[in-house]
Amino acid sequence: MSLIVQKFGGSSVANAERVMNVAKIVTETYAKGNDVVVVVSAQGDTTDDLIAKAEEINPNGSKREKDMLLAAGEQISISLLAMAIEKLGYPAVSLLGWQAGFETTNIHTSARIKKVDPSRIRHELDKKRIVVVAGFQGLAKTDDITTLGRGGSDTSAVAIAAAMHADLCQIYTDVEGVYTADPRKVENARKLKEISYDEMLELATLGAQVLNNRSVEMAKKYNIELEVLSSMTRASGTIVKEKTKMEKMLISGVAKDTDVARISVTGIPNEPGLAFKIFSKLSAKDINVDIILQSIGHDGKKDISFTVPKSRGAEAAEALKDYIENFDGTEILVDKSVAKISIVGAGMESHAGVATKMFEALYDAQVNIQMISTSEIKVSVLIDENDADKAVKAIHAKFFD
Repeated sequence: MSLIVQKFGGSSVANAERVMNVAKIVTETYAKGNDVVVVVSAQGDTTDDLIAKAEEINPNGSKREKDMLLAAGEQISISLLAMAIEKLGYPAVSLLGWQAGFETTNIHTSARIKKVDPSRIRHELDKKRIVVVAGFQGLAKTDDITTLGRGGSDTSAVAIAAAMHADLCQIYTDVEGVYTADPRKVENARKLKEISYDEMLELATLGAQVLNNRSVEMAKKYNIELEVLSSMTRASGTIVKEKTKMEKMLISGVAKDTDVARISVTGIPNEPGLAFKIFSKLSAKDINVDIILQSIGHDGKKDISFTVPKSRGAEAAEALKDYIENFDGTEILVDKSVAKISIVGAGMESHAGVATKMFEALYDAQVNIQMISTSEIKVSVLIDENDADKAVKAIHAKFFD
């Protein structure tokens, strides 16, 4: 007998038909003699709809109240799925995040999991019940409900798998696994049989929407083997694990991220310590900075450009405004019409010329590169947002056709 954690995203439980489909998948796993814990997201676009309702009532409502509102989405999903499982003749119980033992930080709308006490889940499993847990949520020490941010249900599932030493954690979504590019945008995208944690973490961080990057980070830390597969078909999925047996390809995938803003600070003095002061102000606001480019201009001046999440662009500029005003002729420019395109692959470590091949593909497609960032297993470029889909297709064709 194995302990299996299964997570189903919003599209998998979007309506009554799909809820029943999920119930069949879960009960089939249970009927094979396994203990099953199911983690569920809010149905379909429920979270977006709730956010819209909040904006309609009070665009400046507190984050605490937003968490109280957003947590309702998962509560609906778990109760409906538990009812569907019962209809099929199997015992089930639904648990909210706090009932399932999730203790989080008190950072509303983006809390982090501090620990999971799975004693209630174990108690229900001992009663031979299928346990259906609300993903994306937990409880702070203040007894306030918190949410984990976008994609938080993935992290919830992996956290339960780690706390309970599960034999397998399956992440069900609307695609059949991890692909070399978004199969909905690139016709000849290939499904990978397996991928390493490091490659998957890079892809998730760089815009691939199959898995939440925090969930991959946690799976790597606790060595939880993940399987990404579709709830719509019964096809085999992609295994995410520490080491893969397959011969390393040059790259494992191409990712696109349009949630990017480019901030340019121009005409600042070319003096030691200014870069530190600029980025420390962003760090104090908890604004993540990604690609950074510094160039030396004329008359002892320099320019610094960097990228931040699009939703934080205006806030980043405002955080620097007072400091930058101390210098004559200095400007802060915010460009939200950009996209980050990345290639990822452990094969880069042993193959020269991978970046050159990527740049050649962009040249052939007549796509201009604004900024470049590299690491051992990834290369990212910043381009005009209007060229993003064209760039992904060109790069994918260069490596995989």
